[in-house]
Amino acid sequence: MPVPGGLANAPEHPLPLPRPTPGKRVFDATLAAVLLVLVTPLLVLVAVLVVVGLGRPVLFRQCRAGLHGQLFEVIKFRTMRLPDQSRGLVGDGDRLTPLGRWLRATSLDELPTLWNVLRGDMSLVGPRPLLPEYLDRYTTRQARRHEVRPGVTGLAQVRGRNSLSWEEKLDLDVQYVDSRNLRLDLSILIATARAVLGREGINAAGSATMPEFLGTPRRPAPPQRDRTPA
Repeated sequence: MPVPGGLANAPEHPLPLPRPTPGKRVFDATLAAVLLVLVTPLLVLVAVLVVVGLGRPVLFRQCRAGLHGQLFEVIKFRTMRLPDQSRGLVGDGDRLTPLGRWLRATSLDELPTLWNVLRGDMSLVGPRPLLPEYLDRYTTRQARRHEVRPGVTGLAQVRGRNSLSWEEKLDLDVQYVDSRNLRLDLSILIATARAVLGREGINAAGSATMPEFLGTPRRPAPPQRDRTPA
């Protein structure tokens, strides 16, 4: 179920209405429906592997910020053990299993997000959906990533994925917003297939996944020169 909320919680980042992209929603819904049918056997196989390797629940559900910062529930295959402090399962590195690493490396954990695309929460291509806690941490420019629906893949995912810094990824998100068209979407989808096969940029350096985005540090203002007459 969609969760109410959005950029109303972050009034310092007003967003203009997005430029329409003719045919994008039809393209997304049609291709997502076809892919869901084609990968149904694979969905069943991965679900069985998750049950055997991790137990239930099979699916990972989490609130994310989408178009205009509106919140929705993203759906993926679970890749981590449930938190258990008594067993030392606290951080992502402790909870991520070999099966989970493989699912992330092959992007098979992302297959259920095709349902999010079909429902209209997401697009096939766009900025990745991030946590709602980040909404008030963006700069005004970075917040423009929410002018479009989030995507299963995006420009940042084919330009380095998690090997990029947060600032680099968010800058690429805004670049996509400004230059998006169906030809670019097709090129990103093709490049995504190459990146997945090459297993490029799966993790950030020194992290099991990607560290939390804490905001872009503000550059200090230059010191004012003393204009007092001598």
